[in-house]
Amino acid sequence: MGKLILIRHGESVWNTRNIFTGWIDVPLTQSGIIEAAKAGNVIAGIDIDVVYTSALVRAMQSALIVLLGAQQKRTPYMIHGFFDRHHARYHKINHEIADNMIPVYRCWQLNERYYGDLQGYSKSRIADLFGVEKVLNWRRGYNARPPKGESLHQTARRTMPFFNRTIMAQLRAGKNVLISAHSNSLRSIIMHLDNLTEEQVIGLEIDTAHPIVYNFDGKKMEREHLNVTRPI
Repeated sequence: MGKLILIRHGESVWNTRNIFTGWIDVPLTQSGIIEAAKAGNVIAGIDIDVVYTSALVRAMQSALIVLLGAQQKRTPYMIHGFFDRHHARYHKINHEIADNMIPVYRCWQLNERYYGDLQGYSKSRIADLFGVEKVLNWRRGYNARPPKGESLHQTARRTMPFFNRTIMAQLRAGKNVLISAHSNSLRSIIMHLDNLTEEQVIGLEIDTAHPIVYNFDGKKMEREHLNVTRPI
């Protein structure tokens, strides 16, 4: 039986400034780093076999910090997705050492929803320009699409094929998989796993650095209740 651990990145620099971030590649704050480390403590009893992050630095930072906080015995290492004359050097490792490593894959399919023309603007300014109700619909609705950006439905069209093809294969093999991603890419996945309707997903909120764990028995996913002994 494999475990699936979903985690939204820790607090980012633009989270604190209430700015639409999307695919803009900003790092974690000091508080975000601490959040990720505490999240690692929560899942410390789970041996992670493979990690998938988005291609954005806040998700990659969070994944590595979570693994350190979880006190994994194996060493995480980044899998580079480019193929140039140096590619083999990044991944040259003997089989004995490879057994003590945790591969970490960067996957653009797990990126946050692309917010288009809203990226880089404060949410309060956008609300003043377009109205609170419209902005809330852009942020939480399923089909609503911000100007030149993605709807949640469009986000799911890239996350779910990748999830079903790549991540489910690892779970079927009995691997424990960690996904470090973003609010909306994770909402699209959880909508599928929990069989949520378009109306139900509107109320789905994903907190920063709060692990969500599912057990996969080979046929179905069941969410696990985490015994969180300290605030995260």
